[in-house]
Amino acid sequence: MITLNVDLADRSYPIFIGQDLLSQAELVKPFVKGSQVMIVTNTTVAPLYLEVCKALFSDFKLDWVILPDGEQYKSLEVLNKVFDKLIGAYFDRKSTLVALGGGVIGDMTGFAAAAYQRGVAFIQIPTTLLSQVDSSVGGKTGVNHPQGKNMIGAFHQPQAVVIDTNTLNTLDDRQLSAGLAEVIKYGLIRDLAFLEWLESNLEGLLARDPVLLAQAIERSCQNKADIVAADETEQGQRALLNLGHTFGHAIEAGMGYGSWLHGEAISAGMMQAAYMSQLLGDLSEQDVARIAQLFSRARLPVYPPNALSNQDFMRYMAGDKKVQAGVVRLVLLKSMGRAYISGDYAAQVLDKTLTQWRSH
Repeated sequence: MITLNVDLADRSYPIFIGQDLLSQAELVKPFVKGSQVMIVTNTTVAPLYLEVCKALFSDFKLDWVILPDGEQYKSLEVLNKVFDKLIGAYFDRKSTLVALGGGVIGDMTGFAAAAYQRGVAFIQIPTTLLSQVDSSVGGKTGVNHPQGKNMIGAFHQPQAVVIDTNTLNTLDDRQLSAGLAEVIKYGLIRDLAFLEWLESNLEGLLARDPVLLAQAIERSCQNKADIVAADETEQGQRALLNLGHTFGHAIEAGMGYGSWLHGEAISAGMMQAAYMSQLLGDLSEQDVARIAQLFSRARLPVYPPNALSNQDFMRYMAGDKKVQAGVVRLVLLKSMGRAYISGDYAAQVLDKTLTQWRSH
């Protein structure tokens, strides 16, 4: 088992990475606050892992709620089912919620924990690659709004993140590739050596080599933990984790949540950011082609949907959380392995990006 630490002073917490962790009750019990545990999961994960997860918390007063599966259900309406269950079962302020599932379940459970009786504890047990390498770490929680992704939420750190890599054995190929988009992101924004390692080992990751997957998860989580420790509430460098996300969130909202997986949308979004970086003179044409080749090998899209016009993109991007004083601030690449955030670009460059990259 690998143990990493997210260093946030008195709110620091561990990330455990390994096989068969869902059978180790003694590992998770120290992170339960109080005597009541509510497991939140969905209709896909529950038949696979709910029973084994219940066994982890058999020493506590235990209940669970099963939500529908899909990004389209990441809403206040569905979140209210969690509150209904908590209130109906008389859960108090010393309760612990457990997020058992992918990024949608993790974000919704974390937001429920942040809001219920003004804040209770929660534990992350992510079961998809994307949630294991990204969304389970860092305390970003929330739900979507029809006009924008993750527009309603809170920062609320978990007590622990328990990553059982065996759960990836039941993950379908499309979801695995979607998770690799976030893995590749770390290489692009700050870890060129990791990007080169991914280029050499991508086929092994797609083949689900357990050693390679564990290495990729560890390196990704370490990158995320370092950034979160330095900038918990995204006042500066944490925004770099959003490479491609402003474009990608527009794709998700514009196409209808659930039509494109998050990893698929940000893959195309990162390509748009890379092409814009080329137009600004920071990346070469060869750099952009290199990035596109890696995403293509990972079975991810490199172009946005033709169904969205420039006006569609701009409408959704205008509601992005990084907009300041009406300026859409974008995460771009200064070079391979080095990202920056800027609103200081000509509007024509963004328009050209939206027009020309799609036409490729």
